[in-house]
Amino acid sequence: SAEQGWWDGILPDCWLLIEWPEDAEAPTDYWLSSLPADTPLTDVVRLAKVRWRIEHDYRELKHGLGLDHFEGRSWPGWHHHATLVTAAHAFLTEQRLAPKASTPDSLSTRPSTPSRAS
Repeated sequence: SAEQGWWDGILPDCWLLIEWPEDAEAPTDYWLSSLPADTPLTDVVRLAKVRWRIEHDYRELKHGLGLDHFEGRSWPGWHHHATLVTAAHAFLTEQRLAPKASTPDSLSTRPSTPSRAS
């Protein structure tokens, strides 16, 4: 085995997942995976698609919440900064996923100042 420093020359099985939308002339995405052969196809697709969410969240952490703004030199300072950014991201994620209350006359639809009759 590879752990012992030798290789038997047999490559492990892998999945080739191809996304080809019906309205596209050619495939739009490809993924290689080393998941076990008995992994349900729905799980393989779900895991391939989760990459978009990870990249989106990382971009939000870095640019939207300032993860890349730390300029200190200490581990405790960086850890404090990263913890606050992560907490802010968790809050925003919770807000995004929370069910929205539907009210017929929401505060956001009413004018901010009363109208004056002439």
